[in-house]
Amino acid sequence: MSGPLDGILVVDLTRALAGPHAAMMLGDLGARVIKVESPGSGDDSRGWGPPFVQPGGGGGAGGSTAADRESTYFLSANRNKESVTLDLKDDGDRELLRELVRRADVLLENFRPGTLARLGFGTEALAELNPRLVTLSISGFGHDGPEGGRAGYDQIAQGEGGLMSLTGSGPDDPQKVGVPISDLLAGMYGAYGVVSALYERERTGRGTVVRTSLLSAVVGVHAYQGTAWTVGGQVNRAQGNHHPSITPYGLFHCAGGTVQLSCGSEGLWRRLCAEFGLDPEAPGMATNGERVGNRDQVIELLERSFADTSPEDLLARLAGAGVPAGKVRSIDEVYGWDQTVSQGLVVDVEHETLGRLSLPGPPLRFFAAGPDGETETTRREHAAPPVLGSANEAVRAWLGAGR
Repeated sequence: MSGPLDGILVVDLTRALAGPHAAMMLGDLGARVIKVESPGSGDDSRGWGPPFVQPGGGGGAGGSTAADRESTYFLSANRNKESVTLDLKDDGDRELLRELVRRADVLLENFRPGTLARLGFGTEALAELNPRLVTLSISGFGHDGPEGGRAGYDQIAQGEGGLMSLTGSGPDDPQKVGVPISDLLAGMYGAYGVVSALYERERTGRGTVVRTSLLSAVVGVHAYQGTAWTVGGQVNRAQGNHHPSITPYGLFHCAGGTVQLSCGSEGLWRRLCAEFGLDPEAPGMATNGERVGNRDQVIELLERSFADTSPEDLLARLAGAGVPAGKVRSIDEVYGWDQTVSQGLVVDVEHETLGRLSLPGPPLRFFAAGPDGETETTRREHAAPPVLGSANEAVRAWLGAGR
């Protein structure tokens, strides 16, 4: 149960979130990930807080030094890694990095375009050191083009990539997504590119360079919002918690709370109407297209029908009618939900200084099919995010032993 990438060595030069998330995904799949950090400070996200966690279980805004606390931000993106500290401006440390590159299968970096080349590790230099190396390079807005050198941060990319214009209560209320979604998506696309390049290497015998950006990641998930413009000539704007192309589909108020429901077919619309005594063929509501054009009236009609029903009773009635529905859970409710736990989405790890921690778990599970049914082969044991430089001695000894 070591994972499908067991035996793959990843050198992770990234910091913050997009690159570390990609490296963590590879580590979750069984790769050995050596995270290279700056001496003294380490990954930028080690200082991003509060909240911070201290040995003994303490937390809060401050009062402790970076040497004896960890940010929960860093903990979210760095499980299944080893940490070594290298000063890439130091000749000796650069030589250690060269030795790592020679042994690596994958290198990840998210420096500003051109920075790694100035340090002596440009594309040509890396290929010379290791022709089989797969390199993932993540930038803010792309490595070329008229704005290829721009620094990229998540919320800026969400705005520049159009996502904020589609998110919020209305056209005049642009909102960011509640997590750094462009960072996370860039990491996910990057990991997907790395695995594809490793597969290609089996055929060609050579590595390749995979490039993505925060901008690319945001545009890559425009989905129907993108084709609404590129094909349909329509510029959609934020419209709150209701779907732009399906009605009813969204969040509805009821007695003492809210419930989300989705009628993604005419059959579901008829089931909903039957449960609440409504006419599915009423003028302006007989087809999805008509209902989208009369969305406000549909919402008003349904919320009037739900007005005397509690969220719990409404969910029960919708379930009984076979209409997809759900509640809006808080984060603590999600991690306490038995369904979340059953999917391996919470993992327990033993941290070197903080002790036992529960972390959000990897979203993939693996199964082997056999004559007696499925056997789960998902990796069960995970390593805690590393203390800064905790693998220095072990990795340096390993590199020295192989010379």
